[in-house]
Amino acid sequence: MNTEEILGLPLVLPDGVDYAEYLVATYLASFPAEIPIPKLSLALAIEQSTGTWVAVPGETSEVRCQHVAKVMGVYEIPDFEFGVPRSVETRNWIIQIAFPEVNIGEQIPMLLTALVGNISMGGNIKVLDMRFPEKYVAGFKGPKFGIAGVRELLGIPKRPLLNNMIKPCTGYPLEVGAELFRKAAMGGCDIIKDDELIADASFNSVQGRVKRYMELEKEVYEETGEHTLYTVNITDKVPKVFENAKRAVELGCNALMINYIAVGLPIMQALTEDPNINVPILAHMDVAGAMYMSPLHGLSSHLVLGKLPRLAGADVVVIPAPYGKAPVIADKFQNVAKNLTFPLYHLKPSFPMASGGITPSMVPKAMGDLGTDIVIGSGGGIHAHPQGPVAGGKAFRQAIDATMQGISLEEYAKEHPELATALKEWVDPFASFGF
Repeated sequence: MNTEEILGLPLVLPDGVDYAEYLVATYLASFPAEIPIPKLSLALAIEQSTGTWVAVPGETSEVRCQHVAKVMGVYEIPDFEFGVPRSVETRNWIIQIAFPEVNIGEQIPMLLTALVGNISMGGNIKVLDMRFPEKYVAGFKGPKFGIAGVRELLGIPKRPLLNNMIKPCTGYPLEVGAELFRKAAMGGCDIIKDDELIADASFNSVQGRVKRYMELEKEVYEETGEHTLYTVNITDKVPKVFENAKRAVELGCNALMINYIAVGLPIMQALTEDPNINVPILAHMDVAGAMYMSPLHGLSSHLVLGKLPRLAGADVVVIPAPYGKAPVIADKFQNVAKNLTFPLYHLKPSFPMASGGITPSMVPKAMGDLGTDIVIGSGGGIHAHPQGPVAGGKAFRQAIDATMQGISLEEYAKEHPELATALKEWVDPFASFGF
């Protein structure tokens, strides 16, 4: 077999890949023992690049040399060598396929089309990871502010930030939301966001909330000396989502929020890269579970919640934390945060926002897992505090301060009644859930 024939094969050694020109996808495939996955993987590579289920005249050797995807490796777990036991009914495989960057370009829609695409309908196949060459990531601006930029806006150089989600989630008029916003800000919340379930509602508009909440933000700042970012939920259909964003910025809103999977990653990217939208953007994770929760199908959580929204420019990404009501493994939680914060070419790091039934007692755990470059998000844990939302916010700030100083919450609570009340109220609120 000559060099041209080898180059046209959907097959390559890992050592033979030009990683500057190829994206690498890693898959988990779990299939009945009789299915020959090593052979099938070659068909998948062809299917997701130059060819189809039958040879076609236009798929020339020249086309294949330049554009065919290549299987880098197929590894079975466990790694049978001399025979497969008769008792084995299902065989599990790790498959790595290299995709020519030229096929995809510097964009997310074709990335998902090529690396996930029809493979997602092929049974128990899950995308475990994606490795990007620098030339691919160079096509993205990434977070406009990132961790350092958000900290600079708020004047908070080191400690974790505190976020409050206004509760109830939806159904309340502007006057009710405004009072909840004021109390949460007075309690020391650095960021206050709309719940994902309220956007430009007929009973409570984006424009109305921005005008009133930003008036309150100024009033609270004059009283406390602390600024609050308000992330108004601009989620909507196209083009209204862009209209919502631009109108909110024109009215003085200092941050935005978007349900990024519901509207689509390219929509969020267009917003984050718009020079006229010069405020941080918080990305909410709703719908994400439909993409990553299956152990055998979809994409891994660190892609859906971490690498992809960071690529699309999110400054803060809401992620489920393993301490509250969210069913998530601690290692997965930390891996998502790693994909948001570790070096990724030129992209700034994004803030991971631990969320999902968080109470003050969970603050040391969250900081122990992720450090201080974290946003701690709480809705009910602030608004349902027995002494009200102001006390709820203070209890969280006290928990953060105690942890920063290396003091146990129980010790710190002796001189801080808001924290003491919270610790007594929520010992382990989700113990009955089995998380």
